[in-house]
Amino acid sequence: MKISLRARFLIRSLRLKPHPEGGFYREIYRSPSKVIAVQGTRDALTQIYFLLNRGEISRWHQVLSDESWIYLEGAPLALYRLDTNLKNLKKTKISPLKLKGTPTAMIPRKEWQAAESLGDYSLVTCLVAPGFLFKDFRFLDENDLSKNKNLTKNQLLKRFI
Repeated sequence: MKISLRARFLIRSLRLKPHPEGGFYREIYRSPSKVIAVQGTRDALTQIYFLLNRGEISRWHQVLSDESWIYLEGAPLALYRLDTNLKNLKKTKISPLKLKGTPTAMIPRKEWQAAESLGDYSLVTCLVAPGFLFKDFRFLDENDLSKNKNLTKNQLLKRFI
């Protein structure tokens, strides 16, 4: 995969590391405040930088907390969403307003999500509340797909699985 000079600079200067879903990330904030959530006691809020390069795709995954995506720089980012029943595929373009996108998007807890850069790279920040823990994160798998007979892999953007 070819990484642009700017993306290389951002990965180095922001000290990003590979993310299990694809792309690069670094946690930049973890709230010292605690909240009682459905999944137990959690930090009130966490925030990361997240960068996807051209050709990198974040795998379909689910987080047990609400997640806010905010555009920072680079190409627009396509954010794909599916409800918890794997229906109603939606695509949001996260970008500056001047590019006719929206600079922010929300993913409600337990909704499925995947993302891809629509250019050389996309840099966003993601805020999760209650705070993110990897134990509250999971990838979509064949068992999830088998629960929905109306959904084919192609409809689910097979390349994201």
